[in-house]
Amino acid sequence: MLNNISVLFLGDIVGISGRKAVKKYLERHRSEFDLVIANGENATHGKGLSLSHYNELISSGIDVLTNGNHFFNCKDPFLYSEKYVKAIRPYNFDSSCPLKGYIVIDKFSSPIVISNFIGRVFLTLAQSNPFTDLNKIISLYPDAIHIVDFHAEATGEKRALAEYASKDLCALLGTHTHVQTNDAKIISNGALFMSDVGMNGAYDSILGDSKEECIKRTATGLPARFRVEEKGKKMVNGISFVISLVTKKVQSFEVINEIFEE
Repeated sequence: MLNNISVLFLGDIVGISGRKAVKKYLERHRSEFDLVIANGENATHGKGLSLSHYNELISSGIDVLTNGNHFFNCKDPFLYSEKYVKAIRPYNFDSSCPLKGYIVIDKFSSPIVISNFIGRVFLTLAQSNPFTDLNKIISLYPDAIHIVDFHAEATGEKRALAEYASKDLCALLGTHTHVQTNDAKIISNGALFMSDVGMNGAYDSILGDSKEECIKRTATGLPARFRVEEKGKKMVNGISFVISLVTKKVQSFEVINEIFEE
């Protein structure tokens, strides 16, 4: 029987560059991990997660795909929700949204609950409070290992939720900003925390998008349609960690920041 499991958590996968980068990384390293989680909300042209790209990422070795504010930019989860069996969306979206806000992994000696929330600071889609919502999930599975993807803008909001629930959490990991933060640590009560695990996509880009359009819109205020940068080096951002199935806490962790040539 396993006493420890190794988990890989990858940040936002941005477009074809992100999908290529993650696939290449997993071809080399998938065998090192018992469980792979990734945020897929930008996988389809930078906005949303289509069914074909969901299938592509699951086939590459990802076990669970989380989402975020761009969940609504792709119609497929609304049309084929029954096929997204390994994907979740923020729990605190409106209850009429397809998919669930958490998933239970039962293949280890202790159940692992992976939940997904969206922040309320500088974001507008949350329909309920992530603090009380997280309490609800923990109360449903009080003996489980809890891993949270908190898709939020403000680092303070992410840390506050992590501290609030640290006694019951194994890890709370932030996504959304596409910028890997330098604050991975074990916080109160042994919970692993990182404000943002970063981005998987084009290295020479602006948050995964082509620089030209981003510069035009930001510098001039004129409309410009953003597009995912497809050329050049690719980057992989995430964090790996080892969980004790006895203590249900993280024993060790390693921040991942790798660059691949085209």
